[in-house]
Amino acid sequence: MSLNDNGTDMTLGRPVQGIDADWWRTAVVYQLYVRSFADSNGDGIGDLEGIRLRLPYLAELGVDAIWLNPCYPSPQADHGYDISDYFAIEPDYGDLADFDRMLADASALGIKIVMDVVPNHCSDHHEWFVAALAAGPGSAERDRFYFRDGRGAEGREPPNNWRSIFGGSAWRRIVEPDGTRGQWYLHLFAPEQPDLNGNNPDVRDHFDRMLRFWFDRGVAGFRADAVIHVGKAPGLPDDDMVDRRGGDAEVGGISTMFTWQPDGHDIWRRWRTVVDEYERDHPGRGLFLIAEADSGGDGEVLREYVNDKEFHQAFAFDLMKSTWHAPSMKRAIDLALDVMLPFGLAPAWTMNNHDAQRSVTRYGRSDAASYGENGMNNLDPSKASVDLVLGTRRACAAALLEMALPGSVYLYAGEELGLPEVLDLPDMARQDPVFFRSGGAQPGRDGCRVPIPWTQDPANLHGFSLVQTDTPGWLPQPADWGRWSVEDQTTDSSMLGRYRSAISARRRLTDLHSADFAWVDVGASDAIAFRRREVLVVTNLGDTDIQLDRSIVDDRRVAACSVAGHGAADVVPSNATVWLGRDEIG
Repeated sequence: MSLNDNGTDMTLGRPVQGIDADWWRTAVVYQLYVRSFADSNGDGIGDLEGIRLRLPYLAELGVDAIWLNPCYPSPQADHGYDISDYFAIEPDYGDLADFDRMLADASALGIKIVMDVVPNHCSDHHEWFVAALAAGPGSAERDRFYFRDGRGAEGREPPNNWRSIFGGSAWRRIVEPDGTRGQWYLHLFAPEQPDLNGNNPDVRDHFDRMLRFWFDRGVAGFRADAVIHVGKAPGLPDDDMVDRRGGDAEVGGISTMFTWQPDGHDIWRRWRTVVDEYERDHPGRGLFLIAEADSGGDGEVLREYVNDKEFHQAFAFDLMKSTWHAPSMKRAIDLALDVMLPFGLAPAWTMNNHDAQRSVTRYGRSDAASYGENGMNNLDPSKASVDLVLGTRRACAAALLEMALPGSVYLYAGEELGLPEVLDLPDMARQDPVFFRSGGAQPGRDGCRVPIPWTQDPANLHGFSLVQTDTPGWLPQPADWGRWSVEDQTTDSSMLGRYRSAISARRRLTDLHSADFAWVDVGASDAIAFRRREVLVVTNLGDTDIQLDRSIVDDRRVAACSVAGHGAADVVPSNATVWLGRDEIG
């Protein structure tokens, strides 16, 4: 694929100088799992004040924005993705005054705040669901959800055969106000997360108000969770494919009965109208919506969600799901760019998030170059042995690869430290509903959510707690967690040093702000190479160095490399990424 080879000045809608209304198109965004970033009061749980006090670290890293995982009030059945109040702050994390202080300090440092919102479902503690349980069948309160009568004798069987994404049935039966066994309600995830009926006027008005509420406080945008599941097949029919996808403990199955349904798009068009109207009344805010919209490997599906009537962006997950395999990664990149760049859209790239095993562990597995060449399920990855040294080297190379692609980059807290997945959490410490819903067959996502180490000393949870405390963390840290701490990574050759250098170089190399992209053949099957105007990017996925032809290198110099100290422009080290530019050397 080659775009804009005629020299047209395409900057993904973001000029190098001038107004930054489209800042998000080329931004570096730091995904911050609030519970695990920094604890200001010693209770073992991260909070907003902890984030505020650690903002200088993020400013030094060079990020443009912070994406906060849900920090609304929640009983924490799925750690914030079960929201009981969309207009307040979880007491464990602080209150609205704490939020406002954090946002003000972030703004002073030039860092924007992006919120996370869950529109598919809420908590079973939400006042609407409590009212629905009390109101009875046929009530207006129940119409905000998917309540249905059961099938079979006395309604003992679920209304249909849909399976939960977290395992087991997608239905739970309730006890009616008169004490009898009654209707069932739909929950595509955990039973504590009842699905909202997005076609209900109350639900639609609720999210209109929610968007404006947080925009009024200064929020720059929203990441919307599980958008492909908003909208259900009319009449909620049986899924004739359910028996082919697995049994009760199966995790991650996607049914077309509740995925990519047309009525979901009506909801997103309404959201976009709210955002555009707010932006019109408050020009220059640069508001945007980004979707968690897994395409299932079909780029055209992605375009159905990302356009000038719905979401501004969506995550390009296929690259994250690819193994350390050049053809697989190249297909994943093409899948996103082919359907985005021709329409002036900017993909959002990520190699890590709160739902996936960390890249250091994934890429360090002995079968990382061959396992699932067309992508892997990060909730159920390979069980092969892990070489953390190799995984760290590859993860850094992958980070520089994604940072060189057209669009924005989302980093997950701790990846810049080279944190591995914590694979040996004791069962009694695990909290992810995936683990429990699968009867322990699936480890779940706790291993990528362990609190971050800031200091080598294990005191105060390796500095995660900013005050003296003996309180354990909400998830236990490994005994050697300090070896990956911020305090231990002071040199340019450290993982943190490599990330800081790459983010700085990315900002400095203005050719990377453009939409220009063209594949380059460097004569190596284990290589991924492309040109961004005058910047040449080469990732070597092989175990031996690649010698580049001088005609390809021309007079370019090393502008950034995932291997510290590398300066030879005509050599790409094994398992590494090199940026070659004509600008100053980084």
